[in-house]
Amino acid sequence: MSSVKNVIKDNYNAMLINDFLRQKIKDAGFSNVEISKTPTGTRVVLHVTRPGIVIGRKGTGIKDLTEILEKQFGLKNPQIAVEEILKPELSPNVMCNRMASHLERGTAFRRATMWTMQQIMDNGAMGTQITISGKLRGDRSAFEKHSAGILPRAGHHADVVVSEDIVHVETAMGLIGIRIRIARKEKLVPEFELKGKTQEQKDEEAKKKLENDLAEKAKTESELIELEEEKIKKIDSMEEDEEMLK
Repeated sequence: MSSVKNVIKDNYNAMLINDFLRQKIKDAGFSNVEISKTPTGTRVVLHVTRPGIVIGRKGTGIKDLTEILEKQFGLKNPQIAVEEILKPELSPNVMCNRMASHLERGTAFRRATMWTMQQIMDNGAMGTQITISGKLRGDRSAFEKHSAGILPRAGHHADVVVSEDIVHVETAMGLIGIRIRIARKEKLVPEFELKGKTQEQKDEEAKKKLENDLAEKAKTESELIELEEEKIKKIDSMEEDEEMLK
């Protein structure tokens, strides 16, 4: 029974650490953390979009995090490694955090949803589904589900190609939940490979994206959110038309 309790305790502690890091290194584009015990201590791998922010000048950021994980969360001799996420738009964890930031800043939920879905699909996802729930427009709770592309719903292939994340964000209307599911083409089983664009077309699209990518101009996630705000305002989500018809 003691071994079962230890597993439960470790999993609960990992959940607390994940929630803490989601806020602590938010500007670094935190995605997730992997914690594993080693003979010499505890290995902690942080997956982020901007490793430099986590590391800090002369490693001060890593030192601070090491002390917090050791004293507050009881990790024995934590050894922190930082790995960069090369395609943040295909990480449901990162996109959930970005969408939550837009909602916190007062962006209309449907505009934020459409922008997030567009970013995911433009960066090569096979499909995506975004579910947003809570007090979206009034006192009653409601939910909306938006999908694009191809997203396996069940079976082995869904387990292999689809990843998801859920976050909750406090807004003026109340607590809102965001769930993002993303299917990645590179994880597709070969016999189910889809016929897509030619390599030349892909290269041209990649070149255009690189020229216009807002992420290249932003040093932190907060700066990226600010740059995206101007783009989001141009999206026609028909929310104003709905308000006029009420």
